[in-house]
Amino acid sequence: MPVRIITADERLSAAHNKTSIAIFGPPGAGKTSLLKTLPADHTVCLDLEAGMKSVQDWPGASIPVRSFVDFRDLAVLIGGPDPAADPNAWYSAQHHQHTRSVYAESGVEEFLASKSVVFVDSITDLTRQSMVYARQQPEAYSERTGKPDVRGAYGLLGREVIQALKHLQHAPGKTVIFVGVLEKVTDEFGVTTWQPQMEGSKVGRELPGIVDQVMALHLFSRDAEGAYVLDEKASERRLVCRAGNPFGLPAKDRSGRLDETEPPDLGALLAKINATGFAAAR
Repeated sequence: MPVRIITADERLSAAHNKTSIAIFGPPGAGKTSLLKTLPADHTVCLDLEAGMKSVQDWPGASIPVRSFVDFRDLAVLIGGPDPAADPNAWYSAQHHQHTRSVYAESGVEEFLASKSVVFVDSITDLTRQSMVYARQQPEAYSERTGKPDVRGAYGLLGREVIQALKHLQHAPGKTVIFVGVLEKVTDEFGVTTWQPQMEGSKVGRELPGIVDQVMALHLFSRDAEGAYVLDEKASERRLVCRAGNPFGLPAKDRSGRLDETEPPDLGALLAKINATGFAAAR
């Protein structure tokens, strides 16, 4: 397939105005409730953790995902075939055609095509489902002894999840939002850090380089001068958006348009990142 030139006008058009975001927050911070700040008619939630209880009043649609195989099939339906994939590999034209035939009578493909925002809840559970899948594959067993090989399973997990995330990132005209658990880790020296909770380390290392934006959703109070202070017992939620922030939270702003912290409104954030009227569609 020959390459083509994308002009500035095309790049700035609605069809190409897409963003990939990873958002991490501690349990109970309200990650799933961020759905309420997105346009329901244009958004689909891929629900991997059966966690829609907190958004019962959200009028949008969701698709329950119970296995990594199902997620992989949905990813190829959303992103289409990968022209660089081996004909017999996942995400190839053959895989895409097979998945289309499986879902032909369900209307899932047409439904996904009508949505411009894909909300994946959560990437933490995606890695867990991937680990269950990986442990059942030949790579998870030693060729010499035939016994389970944990290193092989983790290696396959990392490759599969990264490939799925990259495929969704390249989905034409789709904004993809991944949410996950943010874990507080204290080492033997009493030093506390915050890091994404996932199976294996490969996904956590590579994810910031895949997505456009990394944000941390956390609770804050204010000091005497009105500045935000990280406070796990407070009630005000903020999205930390910039790397090198004083809170020690994972973040990255590739757009360069976000403040250090922003209100937890994804519609407004997407409008700010892309300088569009996205928020008006809600």
